[in-house]
Amino acid sequence: MYVRRDAQGQITAVSREPLDGVSEQVPDGSAEVQAFVAAADGTHPKQQQLTETDLELVRVIEDLVDLLIDRGVITFTDLPQAAQEKLSKRQSLRLQHRTLNLLSDD
Repeated sequence: MYVRRDAQGQITAVSREPLDGVSEQVPDGSAEVQAFVAAADGTHPKQQQLTETDLELVRVIEDLVDLLIDRGVITFTDLPQAAQEKLSKRQSLRLQHRTLNLLSDD
């Protein structure tokens, strides 16, 4: 992402490509860019915090399900079909992501 800042250093514009006056490069998922986008679309800061913690909680729940399965408290097939599909898809995506990162490490 590329940003333009005002005299106080606050982001005033964001672009996927460098444009005239929008040339400072920042990471896509930076908190600063997320806050700018949230403010621009009217998202309340508390709603943004809830969304961020939702994403973190998803991983906690996945780990909890894995732990319960590993300890034999539940079996994967005890879960509803839709939950099985979602968990399988996320596990597959995480494995692919890990594999891709291994290829790009120096």
